[in-house]
Amino acid sequence: MTEQTQRPWGWFETLATGPGYLVKRLRITAGQRISLQRHRQRSEHWVVVTGEGVMEVDGGSITACPGATLFVPRGGLHRASAGASDLEIIEVQLGEELREEDIERFDDDYGRVVKSHFNL
Repeated sequence: MTEQTQRPWGWFETLATGPGYLVKRLRITAGQRISLQRHRQRSEHWVVVTGEGVMEVDGGSITACPGATLFVPRGGLHRASAGASDLEIIEVQLGEELREEDIERFDDDYGRVVKSHFNL
């Protein structure tokens, strides 16, 4: 069993890692959402496995339901929101540098936006 990392919106766990990739499982609690964010070092591919909600990237949005997929390009502004039930996403990160610190938040329900020279 892998260790779950708790977040205000739910949790995530790392399922696999290797050269240039990292695979996570995210569980977004019903009615919650992750921050509106972007990454400078990676792209992501999301696959919804359970639940429902909305996935957004670069101003567009799609319904999140089992089987729905979303590609987030490097630098793409994105967010996922759970609806009436928990939303579970398998996230495949691709890039040469894959770390949690590569998150630039623009809007966050939990007060985690830090102004920087990138998003003043």
